[in-house]
Amino acid sequence: MDFGSGALAAIILGFLLGLKHATDADHVVAVATIVNEFKNAFRAIWIGASWGLGHTVPLLILGIVILTFKEVVLDSYEGIAHYFEFCVGVMLVFLGLQVYRNLKRGRLHVHQHDHDGDDHLHIHGTHPKEETPAVQEKHGMFNPGKPFFRMKSFIIGLIHGLAGSAAVMLALLPTIDSFMAGLAYLLLFGVGTILSMALVTIALSVPFAMSGSHDRLNKIVSGLAGTASILFGVALMSDITLGTSLIPF
Repeated sequence: MDFGSGALAAIILGFLLGLKHATDADHVVAVATIVNEFKNAFRAIWIGASWGLGHTVPLLILGIVILTFKEVVLDSYEGIAHYFEFCVGVMLVFLGLQVYRNLKRGRLHVHQHDHDGDDHLHIHGTHPKEETPAVQEKHGMFNPGKPFFRMKSFIIGLIHGLAGSAAVMLALLPTIDSFMAGLAYLLLFGVGTILSMALVTIALSVPFAMSGSHDRLNKIVSGLAGTASILFGVALMSDITLGTSLIPF
């Protein structure tokens, strides 16, 4: 596969744009609402990777179509991208409200157990997806553990990928003459996005991991993430529907 200097520069640019794109505010705010589900900071890397994969899939499909039909498809996409962007705002509000719902419900729940024929109830303080203190101590707060795929993160990334925030990346595709160079550009953008979000989720999860043993502090950190998600979602919807400029970037 022989790429000219222009195509090679475009491919490298795709990777760099991917690294930058994952740090967009709406992406960070959304992921911040779900990284508190694990008390291990480095396990969050798989949440970020799942998000990045979900973000890459629609852009890869749309990008291939744009490489084939050029500006015709790109113009049509840009005409409806703001609808997907509005869906991101709705999703952010939903994720923030979900955080508050989980805080209100608390972490205690009841399970029924049968020991030696004696059927009785136990009250537990962790959910099945959370790690118990014993597991946390065994594996450490910064052990990534076994890789896993998180469907919720994937869907959030999928919605973000459909929105218009990646339009700058897609706008360059018609200028790339080689289909294979364009495909490499898309794939490197995806790789950059996945790597960047994996690192971002580690950074976001540290406050939750550090406050994991302090219930009150953990609730405050979670509440701040939920509030930020709701406010950003409302501001995004307002900017799209009312033409306000609540989000200055």
